Amino acid sequence: MDFNFFMSAALLGLGLAMDACAVSMANGLKEPCMKVGKITLIALLFAFFQAAMPLIGWVCVHTVVEKFEAFGKAVPFIALALLGFIGGKMLYEGLNDRCEEGEQNCCKPLTFWALIVQAVATSIDALSVGFTIANYNFTEALVSVGVIALVTFIVCFVAVFLGKKFGTKLGNKATILGGLILIGIGIEIFISGVFF
Repeated sequence: MDFNFFMSAALLGLGLAMDACAVSMANGLKEPCMKVGKITLIALLFAFFQAAMPLIGWVCVHTVVEKFEAFGKAVPFIALALLGFIGGKMLYEGLNDRCEEGEQNCCKPLTFWALIVQAVATSIDALSVGFTIANYNFTEALVSVGVIALVTFIVCFVAVFLGKKFGTKLGNKATILGGLILIGIGIEIFISGVFF
């Protein structure tokens, strides 16, 4: 493992983290009163799933490739359904929320299960990365996904803070924007997975 190996893993992690980054920002927009502990939890969940999916893909490549290829075709539909549902719920809440800007009791926290669904939905397409690291031995695959997790954690942590900053200024409109972002990401994953 040399510098190029780590640089390649970091760039791969950065590319994979973009959907998680946008969703993290949407979470900050939705919950501008979020505490540092929850921000850390969000970043950890996204990092865990962004690392776990390529590792699962790597295991599949070395064991059940045929079944994984069949499942791969369903990934864009699953991501669209999950992100569309959460985004639609946020959009509905934002349009029907009667809270005034800056009102503290209107900060509706995201549930743990909603965060899990987001983390899975934004990382499920990373299963295919298992094919790109298929030539790695197990140790190299572990180090690679460790770097991916670290990059994702940093990107998502910063993104939630940015979302919080704008969420405080945007008030109720932040939840609507966050919902639109999630729906947009779901559509983008679907289009790129089905048509390209």
